[in-house]
Amino acid sequence: MAELILHHYDASPFSEKVRVFFGLKGLAWRSVIQPSIMPKPDLTPLTGGYRRIPVMQIGADIYCDSQMALAELEARYPQPRAVRAGDWAVNLWADRIWFQASVPTVFAERGDKTPAAFIADREKLSGRPFDVAAMQAAAGAMRAQWRAHAARIEQDLQGQAFLGGEAPSLGDVAAYMNVWWLYNAVPETADQLLAGLDGVRAWRGRMQALGHGQRAEMAPTEALAIALGSKPGPAPAHDADDGSGLSPGAAVHIRADDYGRDPIAGRLAAVTPDRIVIAREDPTVGEVNLHFPRTGYHLTPAG
Repeated sequence: MAELILHHYDASPFSEKVRVFFGLKGLAWRSVIQPSIMPKPDLTPLTGGYRRIPVMQIGADIYCDSQMALAELEARYPQPRAVRAGDWAVNLWADRIWFQASVPTVFAERGDKTPAAFIADREKLSGRPFDVAAMQAAAGAMRAQWRAHAARIEQDLQGQAFLGGEAPSLGDVAAYMNVWWLYNAVPETADQLLAGLDGVRAWRGRMQALGHGQRAEMAPTEALAIALGSKPGPAPAHDADDGSGLSPGAAVHIRADDYGRDPIAGRLAAVTPDRIVIAREDPTVGEVNLHFPRTGYHLTPAG
């Protein structure tokens, strides 16, 4: 099987989900460090302009969005089992609702120290002002919300090591992202917000102990060469009942429904209930298949 390649940067909270999943599965993988802001000249040929991190690569198959990377890892490496009933719902809650409390909690403190280039990039990514003053004004309310989300984890951990029982699963990985990011960015605030939540503190230690698997660094140019020397795997069976009404071979655009909504152009390879696959060609990497989650992405005809 081709190597697992993760395009990421170390401070990325969504990348941490995939890194911890590698640890949970005991997998070896290659690390390609990409910039945290645009331009990303060694990523764009692979993704056609998709700019969010992380991106997972297996040969000439490119998995965009942490949700898609986690689903593919579970499919390829089913042991130990890491997706249980309800885990994808937990993932959506952690990615969107809890994370939206994490962002102002972090940047209320770090916003004044954040480089102007990063702020400008995130404004383009989100389509909204990166308003540090507004985040500071909302900090009290957002910290209270953040702690309320953490208290849910405390309640669910009663009498067990992990959210689903005695073994970790995707739900743990998804929720842990917010705790990891807060401790990584503003550790004193994280300590304050977890005061009295001893179950979450102990759970955090167990999640840290999972590690990141076996990581080895790779130069971005090597990852591009691997894509160029590979062919995409076969597309999955197309769901003819998908609501888009589109058929394989159609020229399409795909874009996220929340932020980073730049349209990615390609030919539709397949839609399934859980993913969208589009084919692209680029002179740097040749033919690649881009895989996106069905949830959270809009697929439309090009033009």
